[in-house]
Amino acid sequence: MRIIRSAMYTLQPYERGIQETLGQYWRFVMPGLGFQIPIAQIIRVRDIREHTMDIPPQAVITKDNVEIRVDGIMWVRPSPDEENIKRTFYNIDDWKRAVTQLAMTNLRQEFGDLELDESLVARERIADSLKAVLNQFADEWGLVVSKVEIMLIDPPEDIKMAMHKQKTAEQERRAMRLLATGEFEAAEQQKLAMIQRAEGERQAAINVAEGKAEAIRLVNQAAQKYFVGNAQALKQMEMTEIALRDNTKVVITEQGISPTLLLGSLPVSVESRLGHEAGQPPE
Repeated sequence: MRIIRSAMYTLQPYERGIQETLGQYWRFVMPGLGFQIPIAQIIRVRDIREHTMDIPPQAVITKDNVEIRVDGIMWVRPSPDEENIKRTFYNIDDWKRAVTQLAMTNLRQEFGDLELDESLVARERIADSLKAVLNQFADEWGLVVSKVEIMLIDPPEDIKMAMHKQKTAEQERRAMRLLATGEFEAAEQQKLAMIQRAEGERQAAINVAEGKAEAIRLVNQAAQKYFVGNAQALKQMEMTEIALRDNTKVVITEQGISPTLLLGSLPVSVESRLGHEAGQPPE
């Protein structure tokens, strides 16, 4: 805040003021050039920009009786309208100090309602709750709390050591779980590959067997088609070959060679026929 006592004054665009005459509120002063009566009149000027304000570090006790140190930061600005500018002057003596003390008090209360584990992960929730509480009181002072941030939550050293060990153990447990999962998946993949290979070999064997069966079927069909009706002629040809090789007697007819073979001796019908043709009586 600044006070103007000179006859001529200038307010910047980010400033608002109130003019007092003989100690009483006279009017609301907007930015720009103006004049006043020295000694009888003064102007109190308020900066309406956002003010960045620290919440000093302090020790707080959580719901489970753990002492931690916390601090934060907040952004506060006076409302620019006439009524609220008057409140910043007449409802509070030092609004910055008042807001800071209010924030410290309520910060202790916020952490006192939470256990340590909850407080470590509830920064945003604590900040929103603190902002809502501060605005309830700040409205009476013509102020607006725009934002609150919790900057530091510092547990004792022994708590931090225990948390570090717990985190390390958790990381190791996760690593072992991932390793076991990877090994299991690799084993499953290998098992699947073996099953697929066995299935492929089985299918190949089936295909080979089916091919052989098809070949046998085709051979049988060919034999039935080309050899069943000519089996007797084929046998006769074989007998003729044997007869010629063994100097067996044969009969030549108009239809060609018509041998009747007999291993060791000729049948009677053939011998009688041969003897008759040779002019010898049959035995």
